[in-house]
Amino acid sequence: QVQLVESGGGLVQAGGSLRLSCAASGRIFRVNTMGWYRQAPGQQRELVADITSSGTTNYADSVKGRFTISRDNAKNTVYLQMNSLKPEATAIYYCNYRDVSYNYWGQGTQVTVSS
Repeated sequence: QVQLVESGGGLVQAGGSLRLSCAASGRIFRVNTMGWYRQAPGQQRELVADITSSGTTNYADSVKGRFTISRDNAKNTVYLQMNSLKPEATAIYYCNYRDVSYNYWGQGTQVTVSS
């Protein structure tokens, strides 16, 4: 199994920044993808950004140019730097780990952007 521990959510004003972190532990395959998804009330969970263990990144169009995903493979940790936040970014953000065999989710961290 893989355990995911998220941190860094909170309340911020529009235009502000937050940095999310997610540390993975347990049975980590060398080749994997880690990422962030979000789910707003009444909405489906959607991809925000992900990054492979080799560093290839993928972003939702709505966050390109404002959010940056990165990872530290030695620490099995993924980060999401969120700048120029907008109220519509308010959601629960979930960390995700997946490899060839498994798919795991963190417990979620609340991000609230006030207007």
